[in-house]
Amino acid sequence: MLYEIMEPNFQNIDKRGGLVQLVRDGYSQVNFIYSKAGSVRGGHYHHRNTEAFYVVRGSFDLVLEHYSGKETYKFQAGDMFKVFPEVKHTLYYSEDTELISLYNYGVELSDGEMDIYQ
Repeated sequence: MLYEIMEPNFQNIDKRGGLVQLVRDGYSQVNFIYSKAGSVRGGHYHHRNTEAFYVVRGSFDLVLEHYSGKETYKFQAGDMFKVFPEVKHTLYYSEDTELISLYNYGVELSDGEMDIYQ
């Protein structure tokens, strides 16, 4: 399995707006990413980390590559998914996009190594 669709841990939406709790535990690094339409990010994989994403706004095509092959998926605002270790992931942004990424260990590992590979 190259990726898995996730659901936020909790959501409360009413006339005032909403609160989306993405996860309760299991992640040690959280990033906010914003990308311009037409840009490309990623193009790397992690040996140890599972990386989860929550799309705040916008959309992109996600290309996953592994020894088993290459797959492309489209994600948009409100989608949540995770990419497993050893899976190269490249994001092609079709519009201005904001998303949150979560790592279970963090890119900077406790032993000083960086868990990000081209």
